[in-house]
Amino acid sequence: MRIDDVWIDEAVRELRPDFAVLLMVVRGLRNGPSDDRSRAWLTDAAGRAVGPEHERIEAWRSAYRDFGAKPQRTRPSVDALIRRAPLPEINLVVDAYNAVSVAHALPIGGEDLRRYQGPARLVRASGDEPFDTTASGEEIVDHPEIGEVVWRDDLGVTCRRWNWRQCVRTRITEETTDALFILERLAPMRLDELAAAGRELTALLRRISPSASFEDRLLAMG
Repeated sequence: MRIDDVWIDEAVRELRPDFAVLLMVVRGLRNGPSDDRSRAWLTDAAGRAVGPEHERIEAWRSAYRDFGAKPQRTRPSVDALIRRAPLPEINLVVDAYNAVSVAHALPIGGEDLRRYQGPARLVRASGDEPFDTTASGEEIVDHPEIGEVVWRDDLGVTCRRWNWRQCVRTRITEETTDALFILERLAPMRLDELAAAGRELTALLRRISPSASFEDRLLAMG
C-alpha cells in the first residue's frame, strides 16, 4: 500500500470538517518485546496525561455521538488509554505510539502494512463489512453498524468506530517490519500540535530502528 493511496470519504468530511490525520509509513522496523526504554516512555507519558474531561478527549466523544455511537460504552481509544494505570506493555512499537497518544491526548493507530490489502480509507460503513475480532478468547467475525465511521481496506474493517477497536489481522506484532501509523486530530488540537506529536513518535521509532525509512502525509479537510 502506498501512502498516497489513503483517502477519506466525503461522508466523513461532512460529519466532521475539523478532522485531520497525519499518516506515517515506516519500513524496516525491528520490533521486539517491551523493555526498560519503552517502560520509561509509558511512565513519562502517564505523567504528562490530561484528565478524561479534557477538551481534546471530549471532542472525540462528540464525534462518536455524531455518528450514533455511545462513547461511555465504547470509548475513543485515547479516552480508554488515559484511564488505564499503569499503561499496558505490548511491544516496543506499540508502547511507543501508545506513549505519544497519551502524552498528546491524541488517538493513534498502528497497522501492519504487510497484512493490508489495497489502500486504507476512512468511510461510513454499509454494515456488511467483515471485522475480525475476539470475544471470550475466541476469534469471531463481527460487522459495524450502518453509518459507523470505520477504517478499512479491501478485505474488511481494520478499525471500528473511528479508533475504538482494531481488527486482529492488521495488529502490530513483534514480527512487524513495515507499518502505517494513523494520528487523528479534531479541533481544538492545532495542526502544529499534531505535527509535534508526529515528530515525537518518529524520534521514538528511530531509537527502536535507526535504519528504518519514514514517509508522512497530512490529510486535512478543505
